[in-house]
Amino acid sequence: MKSALTIAGSDPTGGAGLQADLKVFRAFGVHGLSIPAALTAQNTSGIERISPVDRDFFLVQMDELLGDIRPDALKTGMVYSEWAVGVIAEMIRQYSLANLVVDPVTVSSSGTSLVEDRTLDMIRDEFFPLARVITPNIYEASVFTGLNIEGEKDMKEAALRLKEMGPETVVITGGHLERFTLDLYYDGNAFHDLEASKIPGEYHGTGCAFSAAIAACLASGHTPLESVRKAKEFVTEAIRKAYHLGRGMGLLYL
Repeated sequence: MKSALTIAGSDPTGGAGLQADLKVFRAFGVHGLSIPAALTAQNTSGIERISPVDRDFFLVQMDELLGDIRPDALKTGMVYSEWAVGVIAEMIRQYSLANLVVDPVTVSSSGTSLVEDRTLDMIRDEFFPLARVITPNIYEASVFTGLNIEGEKDMKEAALRLKEMGPETVVITGGHLERFTLDLYYDGNAFHDLEASKIPGEYHGTGCAFSAAIAACLASGHTPLESVRKAKEFVTEAIRKAYHLGRGMGLLYL
């Protein structure tokens, strides 16, 4: 069986973070491995507190797991700490890990910062050159490029700039057309527009599920473009079937 590793934050609701990633891996028939980079106190309405994991224990987790199992793909979500980025990048090089998907999270859906100071610089400098696919949303793409992204033309310019930072493939999510949502794929050769009908409402963990689905597909041998298309279809269907357990955002049907 193929396997995929998620290194991300823990979400008690199960709607995002490594808990959601593991559900996605299973949905694609891939064995899920997980290492928490941070703990959160949150619910469907927002995040109350974030606590990074102990650095030495994080390193031991990585060593023990990777010394035994070599995942076919991995994704990073909320790593939170600058030092964690350095540790992960070193482990990727040390164990020659392939098919890295980087979801460069900056803030939660409710507006809480999910990174310490300088972590984003480290993600750009350490993760992007190692990545098979990066999946920033429009806000994150704006942060990394300094562009004000208001339409598809701006998304393409941002994708060009992000590609120069080292990843093999760039996918910018969260674009909006009149009746559709738009994700933009760019691999250095061609752009591809990935559209889906707009579904009203607020949903928890869409970015986590999307990047996890890409990682699962890469682990199974699909190309980046095939993986992104399959991930888009999966998340769109998960949103259609979303449900509410709490007072806040809907939870995806994973």
